[in-house]
Formats: sequence, C-alpha cells, structure tokens
Amino acid sequence: MKFASSQKYHVILAHIGALITVIAWGSSFLCTKVLMEKGGLTPVEMYVYRFTIAYILLLCFTWRKFMSNSWRDEVTFALCGVCAGSLYFITENYALTLTSTGNVSLLASIAPIFTTFLVALIYRQKIKAGVLIGSVVAFAGVACIIFSHGESVELHPEGDILALSAALCWAIYTVAVKRLIPFYNSLFITRKLFFYGVITALPLLFLQREPLHLNVLFDFSHPEFISNFLFLVIMCSLAAYLIWNEAMKYLGPVAANNYLYFQPLTTMVAAYFMLGEDIYILGYIGCALIIGGLVISDKWKSSVSPKHR
Repeated sequence: MKFASSQKYHVILAHIGALITVIAWGSSFLCTKVLMEKGGLTPVEMYVYRFTIAYILLLCFTWRKFMSNSWRDEVTFALCGVCAGSLYFITENYALTLTSTGNVSLLASIAPIFTTFLVALIYRQKIKAGVLIGSVVAFAGVACIIFSHGESVELHPEGDILALSAALCWAIYTVAVKRLIPFYNSLFITRKLFFYGVITALPLLFLQREPLHLNVLFDFSHPEFISNFLFLVIMCSLAAYLIWNEAMKYLGPVAANNYLYFQPLTTMVAAYFMLGEDIYILGYIGCALIIGGLVISDKWKSSVSPKHR
C-alpha cells in the first residue's frame, strides 16, 4: 500500500513536471525570436551556443561517468542527440524559411501522434481508442490556436516535409530514450543527448556563410539578450530536458508527449502578457479542445496495452 501511494505521488509530480516543461518550451519561442531578430543570431548559432553551455553545466555534475555501459547504448544516445537535438531544431528552423509559420507549428504538433504509432509498432502494442480520440481532439485545438493568429495553410512541399521530419525526429527520440531510462539517470541521459546534438551541429556552424554573433551574448549594454539567453539555457534546455526525461519514466512516452499539445497554447498566453498580442475566440476554443483531448486520453489509464499472443 505504501509503495502504491509513493508511485501515485511520483506520477502526480511527473504530470506537473511535464506541464512545467512544455510551458518553458512554449515560452522559448519568444526568447529565441528576440535573440534572432534583434541580436542577429542564426538558427544554427542559437542551437549550438544554447546547448553547448547547458552541456558544460551538466558536465560539472556528471563528470565521473563519461561513457555509457555499452557501445549499443552509446549508439542509442547518439541517435537521441541527433533526433532531439541537431536534426530536430535544424529541420524545424529551416522549415520556417520554406513554408509558413502556421504550417510548421501545425505539422510539428503531430509528434505525439507519431510517438503513439511508433511505440505501438516497435513494442508490439495495441493503441486504445481513448488515446486516438484524445489526440485528434487536442490536435484540433492546436489548429484553432494557430489559425486564430490569422495563419493559413498553403502547400509548400519542401518546408512541409522538413516540418514533418522534425516531428518524426522527436518521436524517434522518445522511443529510443525509453530503452535507456531504466538504466541511466536523467542527468546522464540529458548530458549525452546535448553532447551528440552539439557535435553533429558544429559542422553546420562552421559552414554557414553568415559571420558569428557570439559577442551578442556578452553585450551587457543589452541585458535583454543575456536574460533571454540564460532563460533558454537554464530553464528551457537544462531544467526542461531533465524534468522531461524524468517525467517519461513515470508517465511513459505516449502520455508524456501528449503534453506537447500545450506548447502553442503556452506561446499564445506568453505573447499576450509579454508582447500584448490579442487572444481571439478561436484561441479560447483551442484551449478548451487541448485540455479536453488530454482529459480524454488520460481517462483510459492503460492508454497502450499489450497484444495477446
């Protein structure tokens, strides 16, 4: 009984942690916008600087163990670093240059659906109706929030494929890290993820034609640059990934990833308070649909159940 009570307590904390994480990630868009539009940082620079510093900070706490337990695990860590790091961020950022913001936001929100099907396929499990219905309802809510800003859906094949690729990358990371979570703590997993993400992004940084803007991060005459960058490093990278990996341990990949539907909602609310952007009726409808979709998904506790052989 005591064990069951403790487990329930950890699950509640995991739900709270997942929510805090997506709030941070939803707000990170505004911080990134300040540094890229006003500071001149390129998408690749934003990723490399942000995660390099986060990696160095993590290394201070986890330097005693550098390699994983086996080469198979090391390859899995590399896959996680590429899919949740360099490849995810770079495909998404370049998609923004080839298609509309609405398309990217909408297509990137398919990640939880991809995750559900990948888990079912790889672990030979059956998806229950509640998860599918909840995902569709929440996805409809995301669409309402995006379209409430006046965005429209227009086909731009190259950019749209890149946005879908970013969503698929995140789903692959979620499934891959599921195998590592029982054997490594979140500090170690997150540090390895950052390492491989940064290493694989460095060639793109050195090959970019634009000059580097590292000096922007040390420009004390513009404290908004430093404050936004520190929020991205400490909260959106360091803390968020640690909490997210810990949340997946107790919620599972499907339930945890459903919280990603909250990101557009968070961005909308943050933009209202920080930038004074209006929230329209379609935004409120989207909010209700997202919350409703998550409630529907959570109603079926065993959202993914094993097939009987």
